Amino acid sequence: MRLQWMVKRVKRSSKKNPKKRLVRLKTPKLGDIRGKVPKPRIPKLLSKLEPESRLNKAIEGLPRITNETVAEHREELLRGSRKYIYPLKHTKHRVVVISVSLLISAVIIFFAYTLLALYKFQNDSSFLYYVTQVIPFPVAKAGPDYVAYENYLFELRHYEHYYTTQQQISFNSTKGKQQLDAFKKQALDQVVQDAYVKQLAAKYHVSVSSQEVNDEVTLLRQQNRLGSSDQEFSDVLKEFWGWSIGDFKRELASQLLAQKVVAKLDTGTYAQANAVLQQLHKGADFGKLAQKYSSDSTTASNGGQYSFEITQNDQNLSPQVVAELLKLKPGQISDIINTGYTLEIVKVISATNGKVHAAHIAFTLKDISTYVAPLEAKQKPHDFIHLQ
Repeated sequence: MRLQWMVKRVKRSSKKNPKKRLVRLKTPKLGDIRGKVPKPRIPKLLSKLEPESRLNKAIEGLPRITNETVAEHREELLRGSRKYIYPLKHTKHRVVVISVSLLISAVIIFFAYTLLALYKFQNDSSFLYYVTQVIPFPVAKAGPDYVAYENYLFELRHYEHYYTTQQQISFNSTKGKQQLDAFKKQALDQVVQDAYVKQLAAKYHVSVSSQEVNDEVTLLRQQNRLGSSDQEFSDVLKEFWGWSIGDFKRELASQLLAQKVVAKLDTGTYAQANAVLQQLHKGADFGKLAQKYSSDSTTASNGGQYSFEITQNDQNLSPQVVAELLKLKPGQISDIINTGYTLEIVKVISATNGKVHAAHIAFTLKDISTYVAPLEAKQKPHDFIHLQ
């Protein structure tokens, strides 16, 4: 009622004063409110709803996947991805092929260079020496066994080191080249002989243990033949022969093996030495037996007596003989001593202040070549390098 009254009052006043603005109050309807929403706000509302509408359109565009159509859709997806997978597989295959080809080419070039350097030009550089330590290239064949090229270079290189550093010989000169050719021949003969010695050692069950090698080194060290300290020992080997301690033990083991083979096979010399020893034990005169049986012509005529006094560091005699003489008392006689090249029986005549006056009877053992020669004649060695 109040609202209608207010409308009537406005009408009356408008009739009285037409210039006054008519104000109409009307109850708004819901449809009118919706129609009169300001237009500038519509784009803002649409922009807020745009991502959702896009998502709806994207979802509407996706195919519907059911149990019946899953295989078809899977194949369609795989078909689209193959255009990316196949080029990748192809590229990977090419990488593998190229890598393998390069590797094979490098191996072929390496072996070609190594074979030419070793067998044609007979290069003995440090690099090739290391290669032969890894790859067992043969330098010769001794009967059924191959001789490693590394063994030959091991022998040759210590000859070269000694004569270039200690004798100042130039192998580039005419005389030096001739001497080097002789060293090569000597080194090759030595390693071939060592191969036959190993065959004899295997046949007669002869071997050299690492303990025997160490005992020999200890004996040499005690007599100061290899320096007074470990460092000096190492320096002497490196300076004179270009060897490490392991290289020296390797050479020593080879020599000991040859000596033990001779000692096993040269039964005649052992029998003679043992017979003389038995006579000495029965009281026979040492000097007379030395004159009769000793193979040392320089002492035999003097009853086997050395012309000099012997000390611990004496290098005129073998270390085994020196070690035995220092153990004996005046008048005592030793058992048979194997020096590797001779069998010795020694007697101490007098000893004063670490100096010994002594005599000996020597029996020369046969050379190892005596037992190697039949093997070489039966199965001749074949060299793979040509030496002048």
